[in-house]
Order: sequence, then C-alpha cells, then structure tokens
Amino acid sequence: MTTVEQAEIRLADGPRLHVRTAGPPGAPVTVVLLHGWALDGRTWHRQVRQLAKVARVVTYDARGHGRSGGVDRSAATLDRLGDDLAEVLRTVAPTGPVVLGGHSLGGMTIMEYAHRHPEDFAARVAGLFLLSTTAEGHTHTVYGLPSRVAHLVRMAEMTSAQVLARLGDWRPHRAFTLALRPSLRWLLFGHPCDPADVRLTTKAVARASLSSIGGFRPSVGAQARLETLAALPTVPTAVMVGERDRLTPPVCALSIAKALPGAALTVCPDAGHMLMLERPDMVNAALLDVVHAAIDHGRKA
Repeated sequence: MTTVEQAEIRLADGPRLHVRTAGPPGAPVTVVLLHGWALDGRTWHRQVRQLAKVARVVTYDARGHGRSGGVDRSAATLDRLGDDLAEVLRTVAPTGPVVLGGHSLGGMTIMEYAHRHPEDFAARVAGLFLLSTTAEGHTHTVYGLPSRVAHLVRMAEMTSAQVLARLGDWRPHRAFTLALRPSLRWLLFGHPCDPADVRLTTKAVARASLSSIGGFRPSVGAQARLETLAALPTVPTAVMVGERDRLTPPVCALSIAKALPGAALTVCPDAGHMLMLERPDMVNAALLDVVHAAIDHGRKA
C-alpha cells in the first residue's frame, strides 16, 4: 500500500495549497502531477501508486480547487498558476531533476511556468507528460457539436463564467453536483466508463469554488503557448489524448507534438478527457517511460 503524506504550504500572496507526497524521499527524480480545471489531485491516484515505486511523487490542489484555499478574481489566471508551480517546486522539490505531468489545466499551467520561468524550467525539468491538454486555448473546443451550435454554447459558457467569478468561495451544492453527473459523464468521459470514476470527478467539481470555475475561464480561453513549447529544451516527452475528447480534441495534442520534436504522441481509441481514470494502464506506462528516460539521462549526465 502506498503511503501518502499530506501537508499545506502557504503561497507568497497568501493562499494555502494542499500538497500530497508519496514515494522515497531519496528517489532519483521527483514527479509533480497537476490536475485539470475544477478537479483536484485525487484524479491522479492510480498513477501515484505506480510511480511511487520508482520516484517521489507530488500532487497538489491548485488555488481555488480541492482542499486548497480560495482565489479572488484577479488571481484566477494561468500566469498566476504558472508562478504557483514555480513556488511549489522551490518548496517541496528544491533540488534534483523533476518530471512535470499535467492534465488539461495542469498541462496549461506547465506551459505557463515554462513561459514565465524559462531558466528554472531548463535547469530543473528532466521530462514532460502532457495529457488531454492544449496550447491554443479554446481554439479547437467544439464540445463534439456542430460548429454553429458550439459557438452558441461557448457564448453561454462565457456569460455564465462571468457570473460564477463573482460568487467568491461558494461551492456548488451537493444536490446540484449530483444533477450535473450525467452532463459530466457526457462531457468528460468516453467508452467504456466506470461509474466510480464519474463519482470521483463529480466530488472534485463539488470542491472547486464557483469563483475558480468561472474566474479561470477567460485566461484559459485566451491561452497561446505553441511558441513557448517550440523554444523548450529537448527532454523526454509524452503527449496523450482521448479520441473522443470533447474539450481538448486530438488536434490539440497534434499541435503540441508538432511543437515538441521527439515527443511521443498517443491517441487513445474511444477515450474521453479523463484519461488517467479511463485508461490508467496506458497512462501509467507512458508516464513511467518518461520517468525512466529522465532517470537514465540523469545517470549518464
């Protein structure tokens, strides 16, 4: 059984982050896994169990998510999340090589960290794992709908986000999140789908503050980091996406892979957006490949 230690760190601007660590402290590499929008670090639980056998593993709940502190509207931006990642690394993994893995918003956070802290990235990052994410905001997001319908949905979504962003630290009521479960199942999962994974995802959404759900939307939609990716130093990299991903479809992963020469691209048949839950064996294998490559590179260096 994997032992997971839990702690809190306080960010420079005030919010506290809930952090989980597992694996041997003296491991040759630290793997930091970042979760998606409106989710939390628990979504990586199947990966933590496997990775902790060979690496130190860190997951944390982003500001405004899970068990971390709230977020005000001015701090609900990708650049702030990128700075948060830099601060987390300085606090929980101040030395040694790191492998960064990001799902959805977590992948975008890694890109922002690379953009805002390029020297730190070059000095510390020994491997990358980008899962169900994008470097182009909502450019390719059509929710699996006809383009005209998707445009209307996006307009409604942006308007709703503006309202949610003003609601502070309120969390969705349990009854409301239960009612959302069928919609989350359709939006986030492919086939087959374990009901337990939908329940876990719904519980995570219920823990995200409404201000974070709405507040991050403009920054996420406007993201543009393909040039940042193209300028990164070459490290072992894997990019994965679900064939039926309605939020970050395969074209998003293809753009990322093209910007990162040598990246291994995998499209998972029939899977949706929650690959770490839907296809844990495939995700674990790809992650371990990156980790072992990072460890081998470090030994040779």
